[in-house]
Amino acid sequence: MEKRKTFGGSIGFVLAAAGSAVGLGNIWRFPYLAARDGGGLFLVIYIVLALTFGFTLVTAEIAIGRKTKQSPLTAYGVLNKKWTWLGWLSSIVPFIILPYYCVIGGWVLKYLIAFITGHGVDAATEGYFTDFITSKAEPIVMMFIFLLLVCIVIYLGVNKGIESFSKIIMPILLVLVVGIAIFSLTISKTDDSGVVRTGVQGLKYYVIPNLDGITIKKFFTVVMDAMGQLFYSLSVAMGILIAYGSYVRDDANLPKSINQIEIFDTVVAFLAGVMIIPAVYVFSGTEGMSSGPSLMFVALPKIFASMGKIGNLIGVVFFAMVLFAAITSAMSVLEAIVSGMIDSDKNYNRGQAVIIEFFIAFILACLVCFGYNDLYFEFKLPNGAVGQILDIMDYISNSILMPIAAIATCILVGWVIKPKAIIEEVEKSGDKMGRKGLFTIMIKYIAPVCLFILLLMSLGVF
Repeated sequence: MEKRKTFGGSIGFVLAAAGSAVGLGNIWRFPYLAARDGGGLFLVIYIVLALTFGFTLVTAEIAIGRKTKQSPLTAYGVLNKKWTWLGWLSSIVPFIILPYYCVIGGWVLKYLIAFITGHGVDAATEGYFTDFITSKAEPIVMMFIFLLLVCIVIYLGVNKGIESFSKIIMPILLVLVVGIAIFSLTISKTDDSGVVRTGVQGLKYYVIPNLDGITIKKFFTVVMDAMGQLFYSLSVAMGILIAYGSYVRDDANLPKSINQIEIFDTVVAFLAGVMIIPAVYVFSGTEGMSSGPSLMFVALPKIFASMGKIGNLIGVVFFAMVLFAAITSAMSVLEAIVSGMIDSDKNYNRGQAVIIEFFIAFILACLVCFGYNDLYFEFKLPNGAVGQILDIMDYISNSILMPIAAIATCILVGWVIKPKAIIEEVEKSGDKMGRKGLFTIMIKYIAPVCLFILLLMSLGVF
């Protein structure tokens, strides 16, 4: 078994963990949910949940990683042999996520290349996105390049790969996010009826709570949406934070690092809304707030094209930012898998683990690509959505396995090894952990109940 490396400092760990959290979900899903769920109402609920629900799960997983010095595959078994199965469950999640995430990463790369080569106007034409994803060769080529980039970083290891890359990319990513957000607030447009819409108006639409038509049922739905977004936005229940936590030194100030990760993720999620919602509002009104790929790959390119010459440049900056976010997230997903292979009884070294997973992920990602042409079919999921291979993989991993893994983690920490074990690990360096009482109540009672409700909603029970 390879000697376990450690992050060179807390900055490297925080940027790597934040990079994992800041992914495609922050950039397209957060703005959509905020726009749909009452703007500022969603933001307030999200921030409250980040400081309670998110804090609890992030703390538990990072502490488990540092306490055991093991990957997600083996960490749970170290805590309690009867819970070894949870390690396998947590390891299956990133294994399912990586292939389809790399396919979407390939889509982002395709759009970045289109804008870099001056074909941003073409990317905004009707049918461009559909024609691309239904073609047979190009999506696979783009996915291959994206997957290869991610594998190279992970192959280089914890220090030369993950930490070094995160220290370079994450500051650039933050600058791009802030820059685009500021630009989004400066734009304006006069529609055919003479009405002027501005970015500032779009910001107000985003941040001011809209309580029109709010009922108890609607409020509950907003809470569940915010919790669902926070759930995978913070990379919990994927084994990622356990893997990264295992590389944290015992003398590191863990309470401070956890707080910084919370702040970084929440700020970037908020700024993602500032980037997107004002721009969509100016050029498309409230009708332009649509979810998923249609927002990032259809609506936004049209907005960039309508901006004139500067639109192509903005498109380059935006998709570069999205690509960086996608790579840092995919890195963490791959590392969760690779660390498990290294710690398994097969004793793979890092190079072997990366190469094996590269070929497995590539084959599965090809199946996802073919799901839009030769293998296309429609399947109705229990939550009511209709999808094909990518959607099924996403549903199984995000909506079923992750809530189950998180519920089990809450039970293990809250009732088997007890919250005190985690609190002692967090305070090992002598730095006091804040919100200890909150952590105990959340991990034992509130978080598992909320997660169970979220699971039932995913299963279409109500």
